[in-house]
Amino acid sequence: MVDVSRKDDTTRQARASGFISMRPDVLALVRQGSAAKGDVLGVARIAAIQGAKRTSDLIPLCHPLPIQHIGVEFDCLDDPCGVHCELSVTTTGKTGVEMEALTGVQLALLTIYDMLKAAQKDMVITNVQLEEKNGGKSGPFRRALVSESPSREAT
Repeated sequence: MVDVSRKDDTTRQARASGFISMRPDVLALVRQGSAAKGDVLGVARIAAIQGAKRTSDLIPLCHPLPIQHIGVEFDCLDDPCGVHCELSVTTTGKTGVEMEALTGVQLALLTIYDMLKAAQKDMVITNVQLEEKNGGKSGPFRRALVSESPSREAT
């Protein structure tokens, strides 16, 4: 692991996002809460939080961090058809929370896949990416908008 013992504690924040595409009839199951396994987005929200909190258990050499806040947002989109997930993580510590944000998004999208795979097996998870980070010695980062990214307008 990288030695962060000499670093100062600072407020660190990261935001990541990702998308899972699906057919309109499968998205309707999500919106109506009628998927066979239950509340897809409710379970995916818990999975995202658990994934972010357990990142150091899942990814070798990640530092365990005292996470102070995790926010999870989902948008059901018609075009492209699917679910957009955005997750933000905040801590005060010696290292950033980018991996926690990315892991949380991945776990949310994998959970959505798991809960809907009986209805559609060819869903695709795409565009998992760090959107922004703040805090720490390297300073802020913010991804430039890219026109081919899924729209984040809620429908």
